[in-house]
Amino acid sequence: MRVVAVPFEQLDARTAYDVWRLRQAVFVVEQECPYPDLDGRDTEPGTRHVLLQEGDVLLGYARVLDDGSTWRIGRVVLAADARGRGLADQLVRTALSVCPGRDVVLDAQSPLAGWYASFGFAVDGPEFVEDGIPHVPMRRRT
Repeated sequence: MRVVAVPFEQLDARTAYDVWRLRQAVFVVEQECPYPDLDGRDTEPGTRHVLLQEGDVLLGYARVLDDGSTWRIGRVVLAADARGRGLADQLVRTALSVCPGRDVVLDAQSPLAGWYASFGFAVDGPEFVEDGIPHVPMRRRT
């Protein structure tokens, strides 16, 4: 098992395909949220792709965006057969390790707010619904 955070330029074609396939399988198909996953931010210079891999198999993923005054963590996802093993903790810890010197923000699905709180995040605004799923904005202060 390995977890790495890399810029877009370090994703080989197969890994990039696996990332987009996993995000589509979970967010678009499983959660039934048809949205433009390929939003143009994957290739930004400050973006880091957090990959959780076992051998050649991508089990999990998270994306860290450089939003200027803050870092933004999003697209946190595990393959269905990798859930329930604590692997998402490794994704978030690695994502946080590449977020120096600034607050980190994210929009958590509301049932996961307590889990994100275990990493130092606190709710930072009112609940909202995105793609039919309740979310809360959260912030981890430096």
